[in-house]
Amino acid sequence: MQPDLQEIELLVANALSEDLGKGDITSELIINPDEITEMFFVARQEIIVCGLPVVAHVFNHISKAIGAGELRFKEKVSDGNKVAPGTQLASIKGNAREILIAERTALNIFQHMSGIATYAAQFVEAIKGTKAKILDTRKTLPGLREMQKYAVRTGGATNHRMRLDDGILIKDNHIRIAGGIGSAILLAKENLAKRMKNPGDKEVRLVNAQAGRPKIEVECDTIKQVEESLSAGADIILLDNMDIKTLKKSVELVAGKALLEASGGINLKTVRKIAETGVDFISVGALTHSAPATDIGLDFISV
Repeated sequence: MQPDLQEIELLVANALSEDLGKGDITSELIINPDEITEMFFVARQEIIVCGLPVVAHVFNHISKAIGAGELRFKEKVSDGNKVAPGTQLASIKGNAREILIAERTALNIFQHMSGIATYAAQFVEAIKGTKAKILDTRKTLPGLREMQKYAVRTGGATNHRMRLDDGILIKDNHIRIAGGIGSAILLAKENLAKRMKNPGDKEVRLVNAQAGRPKIEVECDTIKQVEESLSAGADIILLDNMDIKTLKKSVELVAGKALLEASGGINLKTVRKIAETGVDFISVGALTHSAPATDIGLDFISV
């Protein structure tokens, strides 16, 4: 599923505006305004490619804004492709000044999105053969959530909630304010039933929601909380920062009566053992907040 075009336009416009300022002084002093050139985006390491539609939009936006001539962007691979170092990913041909104005913004986006997709693919590969699925979180950079979650999908992982209206997840502060796990789940069920009877309310969605009503997920830190959540009828139990022994005990206790999601400080060294405990989902905030950018260059080809 491609990223939302309106989100792309907003991201691109803001990114170009903060980088351009009053103009590219260096290019204006050195490069003829009618100069035509062609350049290639080249992978300098093995990556999962992601962000081509957004990069194309960067050049399209700058071309329309400046109007010095059409910029022709041509993809040579597709988002989701795994490529080797030295692979040409796309070409851009047209006014040299326009290309250089857009260069840094295009590379920032391309390197970041490909970095997330590449990192997500590493987590997916690490748990291959288990039943677990890798999920992202809402730990995204402000303004970039649509792009970052698209990159997660491109890498083969699964999106959790996109926004707060995208699912019911009862966390520790909800539990404290509600007076306990049982109270929080009961309130959620009662008020959700009322809301769903009102045709004016939008139906709440959640990853893996079943027909009838959305699933209710609860964050638990201890085995006792897992027992309380199960007794109160939670559909998904989020096992937060639990060690392997406690995760296994939770899986045995729940015995398929609810879905289980492991979360908290998970990395590539630990994710396999966590998946082998039998949990259904593993959420990794690092996919979006700590994925290393990939090395992609924009190389001069000809004049």
